[in-house]
Amino acid sequence: MPSSTVQSFADPWEFQATFRAAKVHFTAAGKYQSKLTRINMHRLWMHRAAISLPFVAHVAEQKDRVGIHFLTNEHQMPIWQNGRELRPGMIAVSPPDTEHYCRTSTGVCWGSMSLSLADLAAAGRALVDCELTASAVTGLIQPPPHLMTRLLNLQEAAGRLAAAAPDILEHPEVCRAMEQELVHVMVRCLEDLAIGPKNYSHQRGSVMRRFEHFLEEHPDSAVYMPEICAAIGVSGRTLRDQCGEHLGMSPHKYLWLRRMNLARKALALADPTATTVTTIALDHGFGELGRFAVQYRALFGESPSATLRS
Repeated sequence: MPSSTVQSFADPWEFQATFRAAKVHFTAAGKYQSKLTRINMHRLWMHRAAISLPFVAHVAEQKDRVGIHFLTNEHQMPIWQNGRELRPGMIAVSPPDTEHYCRTSTGVCWGSMSLSLADLAAAGRALVDCELTASAVTGLIQPPPHLMTRLLNLQEAAGRLAAAAPDILEHPEVCRAMEQELVHVMVRCLEDLAIGPKNYSHQRGSVMRRFEHFLEEHPDSAVYMPEICAAIGVSGRTLRDQCGEHLGMSPHKYLWLRRMNLARKALALADPTATTVTTIALDHGFGELGRFAVQYRALFGESPSATLRS
């Protein structure tokens, strides 16, 4: 069951007690303030934290979960993980059941996400056609900037929903949409950890046919890249190449257009006295309602409420 909490602290020991994976020792005097956002989705867990003072932390990772950690403010000072510099735009990857030390010279804003080993392996096979692995020690990687920016934006959007509208974030379809997006981008960021040969050209002739058959089998349901790739047996890169060639756009854009059209169809067929734009938007995985309305108008030339009324 999806859940989220947002808590603020004026006492560092309350923060430490809440964030059970870490033991934190603060290294500077001053007014302490921190904020912790914790979101548990179906398979993906994530945290966002902002802490006002420098600290040294001993972090013990969960058993059977691979954790990734990163700075969420591109202008902040680097921190150190086991003596190695972690700068904005980089990711620290921590294997399950391992421990590491983190130290900062200033206050810090950071985020983390984790998947079980089995879920990470399945997502790697589906999206990058390879196993994803983590070494026995914490490692640092630097994903392509556009993927890192996308990951930060998605995590920030989830944090905003947890703070302002947790009921929306906990809506099954909204949570599913956000989790699928986060897993997709997370796996793309971790692609350098893949092991084994990548085969991007296998069964190319039938990829689009299997893709369309999958969509036909789910005519009124929102679907997402990770589950499609797993179901039709191709990597995300192969599907991106094929959709670019045949559709002139990425599968991500194509699936977004499909979801928008499914929402439009639902609005057009709905009884305006019995449902609302909000209900239909949430049922199709659109959690940011203002953004949905703007994009809907840009795409269809009218507001969602106008479609519903007509």
